[in-house]
Amino acid sequence: MSFIFQASDYPAAPGCYMMRGSGGRILYIGKSKSLRNRLRSYFTEHHQEKRIVQLVQEIESIEVMLVNNEAESLLLENNLIKIHMPPYNRALKRDTSGYAYLQLTAERFPRLVASYRQRERVNRLQPQSPAPDVGKALPQRAIPRRGKAADYARAQLKQHALETASASETPRRLGPFQSARFRDALIEFVAAHFGLRTCEAMPRRACLLYHIGKCSGVCEGKISEEEYRERAEQAAELLGNGGQGLIEALYAKMERFASHLEFEKAQALLYHIRILERAESRQIVDRDSRVNQDVLYCAEGFVLVASVREGMLADMEWHALDKASGDADAQGSASEPEQRGSSDPAGDLAFDRFLVRRYTFNERPDELIVNRISDAARVRTALRRRGKPTLTITLPKRGLKFELLELCRRNHEYRLGRTSFIQL
Repeated sequence: MSFIFQASDYPAAPGCYMMRGSGGRILYIGKSKSLRNRLRSYFTEHHQEKRIVQLVQEIESIEVMLVNNEAESLLLENNLIKIHMPPYNRALKRDTSGYAYLQLTAERFPRLVASYRQRERVNRLQPQSPAPDVGKALPQRAIPRRGKAADYARAQLKQHALETASASETPRRLGPFQSARFRDALIEFVAAHFGLRTCEAMPRRACLLYHIGKCSGVCEGKISEEEYRERAEQAAELLGNGGQGLIEALYAKMERFASHLEFEKAQALLYHIRILERAESRQIVDRDSRVNQDVLYCAEGFVLVASVREGMLADMEWHALDKASGDADAQGSASEPEQRGSSDPAGDLAFDRFLVRRYTFNERPDELIVNRISDAARVRTALRRRGKPTLTITLPKRGLKFELLELCRRNHEYRLGRTSFIQL
C-alpha cells in the first residue's frame, strides 16, 4: 500500500470522499457527516470483507469535497457515483435509483410520477460509451417479461418519455426528495387533489379510484380531455416556484382536518409541510436547472473550480495561478482603473488569463460565477463563440450563487491548509 493515511489531514465535517488508484482512477465514492471518522475506519479497523481489503490496498490518494450538511452529502454522493461509475461502488449506479423529483409525463392524459435525473450529458470526466437509449432502441415486444432486466427496461422507457417531454422546454418539477415515502405521499395527494389518473395503461371503464373521489374518470369520459389537461396544468403550476403552491394546498388540507377535529391527521400533515418547506433551502448541490455553470474561487495564488452541470455539483479541481504572467500584465496596465476595488491587481489579471486559457481549450459553460475579476468585458470578448450566447460572468453578493461561491471558498481554504495539496 503506497498511501499513508493521516487522520489530521481530513476534517470532522460532512462531505464526500473519492478514493483514487493508479493514474488517478476513481475507485470508490462515499459520504459521511464526519469525513475524518469515516476515513479512519478504513485504515484502523480489521475488515473481513475482501472487497474492502482490496480497495484499501489499491488506494493512492483520497480527495474530499466539503458540503454544508448531511443532506447535501447524500445528494452529492448519489450524483458523483452516477457520473463517475467507480468500480467498488455497488449501489446508486443506475439513473433510476437514488433521489427522485416529481414531474408530469408527456402522455395525452398526463400522470404525476417520480422522475430521475439523466446524467449522460454531465459525464465529461470519464469518457465512456453512452448507455443505450432504451426508449428508442428497444421495441415494446423486446422487453423481458420478468426479472431485474425487465424492471430496468421498463423504468428506462418511462424515463425516456419524461426526457422527451422536457427536451424542448424546462420542466416544472419538484425535488429531489430524500424520502421515497414522503415523495409517494405527495404524488398521491396531488393526483387525488386534481383527479389525475395514476394507472400506467388507460382502462376502458372507471375504476375504484373514481368511485371514491380520487380520480376524474377521464378514461370513461366523465370529464373532457380539455378539462383534464387544465387540471394537469394546474398540478404543474404547483410544482413550480419551489413547490410554494403545493405547500399552500397542503396547508388548506391541514385546516380542513383541523375543522373536522381530526387533529392527529392535521399534525402529521404539518410535519410533512415543514419537511417540504425546508427541502429547497437545505441543499445547494442538486438543483433543477438546464444551465451549466463553473464556480471559481481565487485566492492566495490558487483557484478552485467547481463544475455545476444542469444544477448538479459534478466535480472540483484545484489549480495554481501563473502569477508571473499576471505581474507582467499589471506593470503594463498600471494606468488602467482597478475593478471591484481589488487590492491585488496582479492576482486579478493572472486570474483573467487563467479564465481565458482554460475556456479557450476546454468546454465553456453558460455562466462563470467568480469571486474576483479584473476586466470581465475583455474576458467575455476573448471567449466569444460564433453562434453561441455571450458568456455570463457573475460576481454574486447574495442568493444561491453566493452560497455556491461560499462552498468553494470552504473547499479552497481546506486545500490551502493541507500542505500535501501544494506542489512546491
